[in-house]
Amino acid sequence: MHRNETIGSKIAKSLVDLEARRCCHYFAGFKLLLSAGFACCDLVPLVVQEANGCTARRGKHWRQSRQTSASLSKKKGSHGGSKSHHVSGSNPKAPPSHNASPSSPIPPKPKEEIIPTPPKKGYKGSDSVIFNVLDFGAKGNGESDDTKAFEDAWVAACKVEGSTVMVPADYVFFVGPISFSGPYCQPDIVFQLDGTIMAPTDHRTWGKGLLQWIQFTKLIGVTIRGSGIIDGRGSVWWQDSSFDEPIDDEMKLIIPMNKTRDEAKPTPVGSNLEGKIPSIKPTALRFYGSFNVTVTGITIQNSPQCHLKFDNCVGVLVHDISVSSPGNSPNTDGIHLQNSKDVLIHSTSLSCGDDCVSIQTGCSNIYIHNVNCWPGHGISIGSLGKDNTKACVSNITVRDVTMHNTMNGVRIKTWQGGSGSVQNVLFSNIQMSEVQLPIVIDQFYCDKAKCSNQTSGVAQSGIDYEKIRGTYTVKPVHFACSDNQPCRDVTLTTIELKPLQERYHLHDPFCWQTFGELKTPTSPPIGCLQIGKPSSNRVQYEENDSR
Repeated sequence: MHRNETIGSKIAKSLVDLEARRCCHYFAGFKLLLSAGFACCDLVPLVVQEANGCTARRGKHWRQSRQTSASLSKKKGSHGGSKSHHVSGSNPKAPPSHNASPSSPIPPKPKEEIIPTPPKKGYKGSDSVIFNVLDFGAKGNGESDDTKAFEDAWVAACKVEGSTVMVPADYVFFVGPISFSGPYCQPDIVFQLDGTIMAPTDHRTWGKGLLQWIQFTKLIGVTIRGSGIIDGRGSVWWQDSSFDEPIDDEMKLIIPMNKTRDEAKPTPVGSNLEGKIPSIKPTALRFYGSFNVTVTGITIQNSPQCHLKFDNCVGVLVHDISVSSPGNSPNTDGIHLQNSKDVLIHSTSLSCGDDCVSIQTGCSNIYIHNVNCWPGHGISIGSLGKDNTKACVSNITVRDVTMHNTMNGVRIKTWQGGSGSVQNVLFSNIQMSEVQLPIVIDQFYCDKAKCSNQTSGVAQSGIDYEKIRGTYTVKPVHFACSDNQPCRDVTLTTIELKPLQERYHLHDPFCWQTFGELKTPTSPPIGCLQIGKPSSNRVQYEENDSR
């Protein structure tokens, strides 16, 4: 009987040891998985002793992953003693007496439970080292200034390749102008944005004005992702702001014959900006000089000016984001591209007071598809060539886009006096609804009531429009090209644009110095397009500025 009792006790102890290990690995010391056939009172004394060393670290803002929890528990000794690593401040449990009967283990002396202090400077998550801004002093109450905490979290994350800066959900962080900078940061840093970041409205924060609010510079493989919000609180900037482009060409087409128009100023949601408002309005989120940039999942709203800008970046991916500001908020481009190449934008909703996407000089290999744009000014290339500058844009594809109640549909706009070229552009499968001017090329772009005439201009060639359908409210097509630099190789295929109201005062398609081909009949007929090529002009390419 004694032998059987000893064997039974050993079996029980082995099962208990197994359960304690499972407890350590899956429940981090908080639950005991009871084995069938054994009473709770038989198992608890040993399991408490065995599992105490793998008690999970706990804290208000810190969550341990399973992988990390498992790494904290070590293999047990041959006599059931624990060799687990204990958090500082706790004492290891004494092993059970070797003289005690195996069938009647002596329970350890109970001790008060010690709750470990969570780490403050990063912890190992399932995929990377995580730096939570709360652990660096952020309050997330929407009132306290959390800028320093964000800066400190970034400095720590910057030293660890593939690390994550965590902005947790259910918090509102008040953050002033900030730059998350390289170039000495490790690559592949993730900025996990699940909470809300809110801009300040105190004029003292902005001084005489800044070009951007949140900026990421000179980074490799940086990603912003999550379900959070970047709120620029732009209404306090819009209320006294005049449009930077008060009367551009397409607006001239809508001005009544007496050359006057009613400009309704944006109505602010509310104003908390005391003192004189800076004349320079910041972009909400800007990336500069970076490679392999990804922005996904987040919402950017109510920026004082442009919402999302990429400048001098290579390899950009934007998808499944939302941009939101009122249709009458001035100069609030959705996505602004400048001197960037190899850019993919898709599956995105853009609502703003200016261009949904603006493609500026120095951009090439841009692919935009599956984008919703309303309200706004459509998708634009330009304006290019301002102040007699050279501008070059090439290899642009915009397709599978829906536009509703926008000022323009797809537009190319350049200034007189500029130089350079726009080449190889495709606008395909664009659905228009209540768009004022669906198709626009304007080589006489002007941001004033009147601009001086100049002979030089940015040359344009290889512009293809196909499968553009829907309704318009002013004019279906407006091609205004330069006498010295006519537009060449403009093709139109399956263009079906109808007026929203038949009796509404509308304009016929307009073409000036535009050469190309009608590959299919169009609705309405675009008879103003000149078939073929201009006889005495050559396209001004980037490599050859001669005309």
